[in-house]
Amino acid sequence: MFDGFEEFDIDTPGATIHERRGGSGPPVLLLHGIPETHLMWHQVAPRLAEHYTVVATDLRGWGDSGKPPSSLDHEPYSMRAIARDQVAVMRSLGHERFGLVGHDRGARCAYRLALDEPDVVTRLAVMDVVPIGDVYDRANRTFSLSYWVWSFLAAPAPVPEQFIDAAPAVLVDFMLDTWPEVQDAFPAEVRTA
Repeated sequence: MFDGFEEFDIDTPGATIHERRGGSGPPVLLLHGIPETHLMWHQVAPRLAEHYTVVATDLRGWGDSGKPPSSLDHEPYSMRAIARDQVAVMRSLGHERFGLVGHDRGARCAYRLALDEPDVVTRLAVMDVVPIGDVYDRANRTFSLSYWVWSFLAAPAPVPEQFIDAAPAVLVDFMLDTWPEVQDAFPAEVRTA
């Protein structure tokens, strides 16, 4: 897995970020979704590395990246803070401008990064992310079944951490088993917007 890639950590002002890098050519940053890590790109990254310098990171709080303490307003885990980590990583590797690909939670980070640092992003691709405005406009029972995890994860520490630590497989299995059917309950125009 990730043949020809190097694995290392980079210290940013906000957290230590774990990553893999491989290939050569224009730089592309890959951001994972929930409940994944950079390993989700193990089949995509080597193919992209045939033409690009590929960087795949674990977002702050996930995988082998740092997990700094949060605050009452959760700012240390905001998409803005996580995006700053990613810009710092790419700059430390000598990439002032780069392509950006985000999946799910990584897509939210990619949006924020592109909004905050438009001169840094050369191309942007976001995948498997539901437009929040449409979701809130159509909130119903399906919404509560699908998005409970975001309220749960936003609870004050150590509540989510202790629940997850007690039964991580139960949480991940429930999320992965129920999300496809919940996503199918949204109209096609919301899923593909």
